[in-house]
Amino acid sequence: MHSLAVVVQVLLLVVLVITLCRRVRVPSLLAYLVIGFLAGPAVAGLVPQGEMTELLGEIGIVFLMFTIGLEFSLAKLKAMQQLVFGVGLLQVTLTMLLTGAVCYLATGSAEAAFALGGVLAMSSTAIVSRLLTEQRELGQPHGQLAIGVLLFQDIAVVPLLILLPAMAGNPEHLWQDLGLAAVKVVAVLTLLLVVGQRLVRPWFHLVARQRSSELFMLNVLLVTLGVAWLTELSGLSLALGAFVAGMLISETEYRYQVEEDIRPFRDLLLGFFFMTVGMRLSLPVLIEHFALVLLLVCLLLPVKLAVVYGVARLFGHRSMDAMRAGLALAQGGEFGFVLLTLAFRLDLIAQPVIQAAVAAVLLSMLIAPFVLLHGEAIARRLVRQDWTMQAFDLHHLLVESMSKNEHVLICGYGRSGQALARLLDAEDIPFFALDMDPVRIQEAADAGDPVVFGNASKTEVLLAAGIQRAKVMVISFDDTEAACRILNSVQRLRTDLPVIVRTVDDGDIDRLRAAGADEVVPELLEGSLMLASQALMEAGVPLARVLRRIRRVREERYGLFRGFFHGVDDIDSLEDEARIPRLQSVVLCEGAAAIGHPLHALRLDELGVAIKSMRSNHRRYFDLDQSQLLNQGDVLVLLGSPEQLARAEARILNG
Repeated sequence: MHSLAVVVQVLLLVVLVITLCRRVRVPSLLAYLVIGFLAGPAVAGLVPQGEMTELLGEIGIVFLMFTIGLEFSLAKLKAMQQLVFGVGLLQVTLTMLLTGAVCYLATGSAEAAFALGGVLAMSSTAIVSRLLTEQRELGQPHGQLAIGVLLFQDIAVVPLLILLPAMAGNPEHLWQDLGLAAVKVVAVLTLLLVVGQRLVRPWFHLVARQRSSELFMLNVLLVTLGVAWLTELSGLSLALGAFVAGMLISETEYRYQVEEDIRPFRDLLLGFFFMTVGMRLSLPVLIEHFALVLLLVCLLLPVKLAVVYGVARLFGHRSMDAMRAGLALAQGGEFGFVLLTLAFRLDLIAQPVIQAAVAAVLLSMLIAPFVLLHGEAIARRLVRQDWTMQAFDLHHLLVESMSKNEHVLICGYGRSGQALARLLDAEDIPFFALDMDPVRIQEAADAGDPVVFGNASKTEVLLAAGIQRAKVMVISFDDTEAACRILNSVQRLRTDLPVIVRTVDDGDIDRLRAAGADEVVPELLEGSLMLASQALMEAGVPLARVLRRIRRVREERYGLFRGFFHGVDDIDSLEDEARIPRLQSVVLCEGAAAIGHPLHALRLDELGVAIKSMRSNHRRYFDLDQSQLLNQGDVLVLLGSPEQLARAEARILNG
């Protein structure tokens, strides 16, 4: 068959399978596994297994590890240290011990048991993070718990990538090999992180000044693959080098641009890696070793779920949060395939066991999206509600809301909710906000905003938030399903309460009105009105006539603009997070360098950061006196880009 015909057939298969997976809300990486199985030697034989195929797959892992390195932050680790180095460390250790012991009894090989224990301890960062984000659960307690454990698993991959080659050598020289590997790691990391850090920033400055996106992209590829190649030359893995390269660039201001540029390469090549994994599946071997596959699946799902739940409860997390985190992390992950690939090359695990392990991890990953989508319902059946902790949370919410009367109840304290709160504050209108992102709540609470953690779709939360005393409710986030759940709860409690709902376009206006919304504000329609008003004024239409026309349109409840023909240009573009200004609260903790110094001594304007307000002695100040001295416990509310805020926080706390 002509080679181009093979390419066309594989591309057709990729498009069809990924389209089907997206329609049933299954992550596309699972589609690549199925495609690899169908196109590989086991079924159609379109893609042959060979050295070039394996190399392309390995480059996909290089870019995955590079992306994780970009997100690796010492500050982030410090903030989540209990989750990462407490729950995460214990989960990986216990899972490796339990599953490794069973695997040793089944295989009789300590090396194979260690490798399989590491494989089964990993969960899928790609599946969990994507689904938690789509379901708006990333900021909830179980979401934070899952992400903390995943972060440690990502870190744990690095020593496992070093230990497996050392174990594959001569058993008599195992400790010497491990010592040599440790020396190599220390030497290479010191060279790269100390010397490389001083070279990367000026080098990227030089490339960026050429103002060529093509050159910038080529430079990113050069640094990524170059550092990976250097670590491979030193006897370490390509993946470790890519991880270090990501860490180097994460400390520069080009981190977010690099992450956007590298994403197409990472997704495509990572997809090819999953195809190479799917190509290893063999139906005859699976049928012959079905009992082993079933054993490994049972080790993955129930055992891992029990370990995560038990460890989370040990660290004081609520039973509901611990169970939902356990459900999210019970499956195998992409790094399990990385470790299986390495173990296969080192001949640590027999071929039938490799087949069984690949099949078990694959089956668990196929099950995972459906478990995550129904995680709350499953968790409610498996554990009883932690009524004591829920009562404590509701009491805290009730105490915070007691002083509010005739207030605006805001559901969702994102950008739209905060903008509304600022306007209400300027008019001296009381408000109270509910949100489900702990980080955002902490930042806003430190700045003095009346916002607490709470699920606004729950009746008891709305009652504690003072819905009976509220004057109006605003649902400020764009999620029609969640908004309908909140509206149903409001209808049971107060049918007379006016509710205003935000949505992006006009597609769900009728549904939201039927659920009980008094008014629905579509952003696209409001944006069109503003564009029309500007265009009319530029065309010479008098301002009074423009305002009259816009007011008439609004009085018709947007009926004139409802219903558009959607085209390619309507697809949302990715936001460049590095350029979006945001607020951040910085608390002057004990030992902060800024304590005792006046505001003007910080010189934050040099960093492009503005001080929007300050909280001191339980009072908020907006008109700041630059000669005012800073004291321990003061909170500064800063405005700037993420990179600018990071430098400003370092200056305030460290000098």
